[in-house]
Amino acid sequence: MSIFSNPFDAKSSLRCSCGRHASQAEHEALSARAEQLSGEHLSSHVVEQAVVRALFPQDSVRRKFLQAVGSPVAMSAISSIFPMALAKEAFAQSGRLEKPKLNVGFIPITCATPIIMADPMGFYKKQGLDVNIVKTAGWAVIRDKTLNKEYDAAHMLSPMPLAISVGAGASPVPYTMPAVENINGQAITLAMKHKDKRDPKQWKGFRFAVPFDYSMHNYLLRYYVAEAGLDPDKDIQIRSVPPPEMVANMRADNIDGFLAPDPVNQRAVFDGVGFIHMLSKELWEGHPCCAFAASKEFVTTMPNTYAALLRAIIEATAYAQKPENRKEIAAAIAPPNYLNQPVTVVEQVLTGTFADGLGNVRKVPDRIGFDPFPWQSFAVWILTQMKRWGQIKGDIDYQKIASEVFLATDASRLMTQAGLTPPRTTTKSFSVMGKVFDPAKPEEYLNSFKIKRI
Repeated sequence: MSIFSNPFDAKSSLRCSCGRHASQAEHEALSARAEQLSGEHLSSHVVEQAVVRALFPQDSVRRKFLQAVGSPVAMSAISSIFPMALAKEAFAQSGRLEKPKLNVGFIPITCATPIIMADPMGFYKKQGLDVNIVKTAGWAVIRDKTLNKEYDAAHMLSPMPLAISVGAGASPVPYTMPAVENINGQAITLAMKHKDKRDPKQWKGFRFAVPFDYSMHNYLLRYYVAEAGLDPDKDIQIRSVPPPEMVANMRADNIDGFLAPDPVNQRAVFDGVGFIHMLSKELWEGHPCCAFAASKEFVTTMPNTYAALLRAIIEATAYAQKPENRKEIAAAIAPPNYLNQPVTVVEQVLTGTFADGLGNVRKVPDRIGFDPFPWQSFAVWILTQMKRWGQIKGDIDYQKIASEVFLATDASRLMTQAGLTPPRTTTKSFSVMGKVFDPAKPEEYLNSFKIKRI
């Protein structure tokens, strides 16, 4: 006999465990909402109590005041002179984490320094997070694993969230970049056999590697050779190679050079297979490279977790920016589970005192910098280069895309909390190889180039 043979029994079996809701799903949903409302009420009450205690530190005075006017009137009066709503909002921002255990992907390069160092140096734990940072083979894998939600957030090249958001090469998915990981920190490295070919006009037929098609490395290399009169799609070859594989490819004579992140360039020098032709900061002082990125879904559905994670990254970035901390950081991120590089190599990159492979020891303290602010004008420049080389086509609302992907407001708020001074604006002009870029005139800038794919 079926257990549902009695209509009453059938109805009962579909009800929840407490018997007051139509289903267990409804029971759980209403219980979760009740818990949330209870938590919000408790948080609000805690803030109000803290403010009253701060205004009336003596218990007797505080009690007489509340008894005289009553709690509702007291709160109304205090709110008229104290920003109670802001205090409650600030308290809520440090509320319960929706997901304290996270997976964050990274590529083993010094551009990821804040994301990596935040693990062994305790920046994640300080925010109540249990973060598993996952060393990943290449940028395509990083992209795919974040889109598949295997990673909650990731170390990405700064053009990648833009490319994902506009659907360059795939269907568009709203993505965000709330913090820049590093500025500068890249170089053009050539094989030792090319020591006498320092003029890019001599590079016709060269084979170059960059980390990814949607990378500052690709755009800066193309910009550099195009300014020398070479067409990067016709006169040289550019291929995508994961950074950990670049030195081996140069040693095997598969490539003549690369524009790459460190410590790849310094490792080529260390191994005697290449020399540093030019630091990327010589092309564009203060350019962005890598970034901390997350889907818009993660940002909106897990606001407390997102804020805690971003806070950890920005505080780590602030610590990394100080020169006196660089050797300590090098020792923390060099081990096999992170960069898997000799500490000497990582130190040379982070301190800016390094051998260039040509017999010189150079001192460039700002070889790599850590400034988390995601200037939206950086995004506009990147979009012009995507369009210049045919990665995106048609009319582009540069400013809209930049503001939706490069989350300057979030970065500004958390930079202030970390003791940094964020800029007052979200855009600025800058120069690339001596040519001024005005973010308000992207199409005019784009049309000024002789060599382009549009």
